[in-house]
Amino acid sequence: MTVEYSTRISRLTVDMLAVKLYDKVSAVIAELIANAYDADASNVTVRAPMGQFLATRAGGQVSDKGFEIEVADNGSGMTPQQVQDLFLVVGAERRNAHRGNRSPHFKRKVMGRKGVGKLAPFGICETIEVISAGGERVNGSRTGYLTSHITLDYRRIKTLGDEPDERYKPTVGDRDETYSPKHGTQIILRDFNHRKVPDIKVLSRQLAQRFGIKSADWQVQLVDNTQVDPQPRTVGDFDIQTMPGTRLTFQQDGTVLGTDGNPAKGLAAGFEHAGKSHAVTGWMAYSKAPYKDDLMAGVRIYCRGKIASQTSVFNQRAGFTGEHNIRSYLVGAVHADWLDEDEDLIQTDRRDILWSDELAASFQAWGQCVVKRIGTLSRTPLRKATLELFLDVGDVDARIKSAYPTVEQEAIRDRAKEIARVFGRSLSRGEVEDASVVKELVDLSITIAPHITLDSMMKEAVASADTTISVLGSFLRTARLAELSSFGRIADDRLKVIKLLETLKDGDDTEEDDLQQLITNAPWLINPEWAPVTQNQAFSSLRREFEKYYESKTGEFISLSEFWETGKRPDFVFTNQEGKLQIIEIKKPGHRLTNDEMDRIIAYYDNMEAFLEDPAHGEFRKHFNDFHITVVCDSLGLRGAQGAALKGYRIEGRLTHMNWRAFLLKSEQVHQAFLEEARRQRTSRPASPDEG
Repeated sequence: MTVEYSTRISRLTVDMLAVKLYDKVSAVIAELIANAYDADASNVTVRAPMGQFLATRAGGQVSDKGFEIEVADNGSGMTPQQVQDLFLVVGAERRNAHRGNRSPHFKRKVMGRKGVGKLAPFGICETIEVISAGGERVNGSRTGYLTSHITLDYRRIKTLGDEPDERYKPTVGDRDETYSPKHGTQIILRDFNHRKVPDIKVLSRQLAQRFGIKSADWQVQLVDNTQVDPQPRTVGDFDIQTMPGTRLTFQQDGTVLGTDGNPAKGLAAGFEHAGKSHAVTGWMAYSKAPYKDDLMAGVRIYCRGKIASQTSVFNQRAGFTGEHNIRSYLVGAVHADWLDEDEDLIQTDRRDILWSDELAASFQAWGQCVVKRIGTLSRTPLRKATLELFLDVGDVDARIKSAYPTVEQEAIRDRAKEIARVFGRSLSRGEVEDASVVKELVDLSITIAPHITLDSMMKEAVASADTTISVLGSFLRTARLAELSSFGRIADDRLKVIKLLETLKDGDDTEEDDLQQLITNAPWLINPEWAPVTQNQAFSSLRREFEKYYESKTGEFISLSEFWETGKRPDFVFTNQEGKLQIIEIKKPGHRLTNDEMDRIIAYYDNMEAFLEDPAHGEFRKHFNDFHITVVCDSLGLRGAQGAALKGYRIEGRLTHMNWRAFLLKSEQVHQAFLEEARRQRTSRPASPDEG
């Protein structure tokens, strides 16, 4: 007898149970795969345009691109009458007395319960075609499994009213009431919204994460149907590498196994609620590395093999000890099949558990207890893993051996390794993953190792009543290495500053303020022989008094203070070096010095000369007996008296002019040469007593 297909459904029902709940392609495919699992399928094949947008969107208009998504399985399938009685009944209880709690063939705990997953495709498309062959095999003139073939059209469903009494009749396909040689179901989706299919690798991980199923009778394959000769990809286990020493395993018999394989005291694989046991199986641990994506974050909670929730700390309140590490490393997969037995504690879209329920709250308390235990277990392994990563990222052993390669430097190498390990243990995982932070600390270990070794040698020498010449020679060599390491680090840091200056020089938006700020903090850029400036009281007083003096003589206020003291940039960089005041005028690269700017330099010169010669400033003269002007500017555009003044100052040795190229080259050459010599001496073999 021909079946007249129809369903009692409203547009509002479809909107609530599909369109508003299922907006991701992966979630829709997962629902169809779950239906195949419940139908005792051993193989499911998903054919989709992997990594493609299913439709275009422009000017508010969505245009379908003609793609199809097909989910085909070899499950029990459905006859036309079963499609009418079961598939087309929305909200039918899956686990009723007639159909049972388990699948008929493999006796699987069925995933579906609410009977609404069949509507999920309407969240991404408007057409669902269903071809299913099932029932008992027929033999004779018509051999095979009786087939049903219908198409559901969301555009027609939208024309229905909001009342659920109105019946919708799907379109009947040409294969309906025919016979198929194999049983199974084929779902084909068309006419898509603007959604994107994940690429095949990502979709495989998403599906592996959604299903916690391990069975020899279950396989899901993905095929890219846009390829001419596609290679199927089998969805495997959702593999996460865990940190040794942190794993807890929850067994069916209620015991919890620790990392050593023995029962963990004070924990149970489940809990009691309202006088009834609720078993939890699976595992929880720390991951070997912090989360790389949301799929692996936290503990996945499955019900009947299908994900019900994913939680990082079982809703534990913020502020607990070790919170950052737990939120970054805790992983696991636990199974709680009772979540939808008596009362359904899973949200309709299967994105979370209804934690406000009393039973769910007991589950939450159990999970929080386990989380705290794992946090305790992880402390030592986490520190060990972080240290190992530090040593690996910093290439510590190789770099220390390169810095101190000789036999005589073994003690310094050992000390440098000890220092590096102290640094490595003090860092967080996030800090260790920053290569620049690690490099800085390894450099520091290499620099200070000779100093600490020297200190130990001095203490041993003092304690010893008999200090030989060879010991003193070793002492002096170590002292030399300590000196070279310190100055070598200074030279290395200065080269980094020079590189920064080169970047500022070439920048289109660099201001003179930026350049003057850099010179104020690093005056050795002007003259590499200058040591870092020591701001003494006499210099600070002179700076303030000269500001007042200049204003009284010229009527103009100048700022010689630091940037952060006045909020106004200094008119020029003003510093001192070994009793000589240094006035530094620095211009942007490419600038041509004008007569007006030279007039200002002359004013600085004349007033500084007069200031120091004034008897009232004799006290300053004791500390600063001379001054010098440095002008960094690419070219000169001076005429007349201004040009003559600059020439005269240069002849007197009171002014130095350099362009940017010479300025940078001089600084880099001096510091690079020093650094290379320091490294050469540090790695060269010391002379033996016979040689020397």
